Amino acid sequence: MGKPTLTDLKAFQAVAEHCSFRRAADLMGVSRSSLSHTVRTLEQRLGTRLLHRTTRSVSLTESGEQLLLRLSPLLSDLEAILEDASSAEGKITGRLRINGSEGAVRLLLQTVVPRFLALHDGVELDLVAEGRLVDIVGQGFDAGVRLREAVPQDMVAIPVGHELRFLAVASPDYLHGRTAPKTPDDLASHQCIRQRLPSGKLYRWEFQQHGQDVAVDVPGALTLDSSQLMVEAAADGLGIAYVPESYALAYLRDGRLGTVLEEWCPRIPGLCLYYPNNRHVPPSLRAFIDLLRELRA
Repeated sequence: MGKPTLTDLKAFQAVAEHCSFRRAADLMGVSRSSLSHTVRTLEQRLGTRLLHRTTRSVSLTESGEQLLLRLSPLLSDLEAILEDASSAEGKITGRLRINGSEGAVRLLLQTVVPRFLALHDGVELDLVAEGRLVDIVGQGFDAGVRLREAVPQDMVAIPVGHELRFLAVASPDYLHGRTAPKTPDDLASHQCIRQRLPSGKLYRWEFQQHGQDVAVDVPGALTLDSSQLMVEAAADGLGIAYVPESYALAYLRDGRLGTVLEEWCPRIPGLCLYYPNNRHVPPSLRAFIDLLRELRA
């Protein structure tokens, strides 16, 4: 049987890093059965078992762990060499995968993405929007976009947008006949539209004034997991919502919503694009970062 091919090795790496044939197959754009066949062929060529497979899990054998440990840096270096060779001719190619929240991906689509795709038509840009914070390295992403406070400390962070502000908002109908809250503690006597985070936890509303930080576990009969839905529910008079200003702006302008506790809602550092500081930056990501900085300037 012949020697393993580069495709065989990359298939094994994908399965090993994600511990899942399904996840690896989705990322590589192949069928699960095809990927399974490729890995089995690799094992036959090497004459050793690389993966333990059950109906519920995939894990590395000792041989698989040793192969992955030595193989990953080699494949990373090879990919960097090929991308650098391509970009040296003035043509940037390859696939750029970025993970972020829905709001972050929306901001990229409204700002940098159209121009980036026009300038670099050889790049396949894969944007994944999800609420939960993921390990971008472990999940095979080149970069992520999150609020600055959520970026891991060992990452390089590049500002994407301006500062952000969360606002407590309510409709005139809801506030009619009620005393608007003057401090966060006053929310205890109101109906609040609570938010469930991707982790499953309820978000504690965070306020600040004159250096004083306050986190409130607000009461409320309604819980949602979408800022857009929270804004719509607040506009319908169902309670007070605490959402990013951008979601509420149109409703504030036409009077469907008003703010409460505005002096307790300071601006905070905005979104950042981040990536590992100890890995080669592919030309596609470098070009994306350069364009981000140019647009901000």
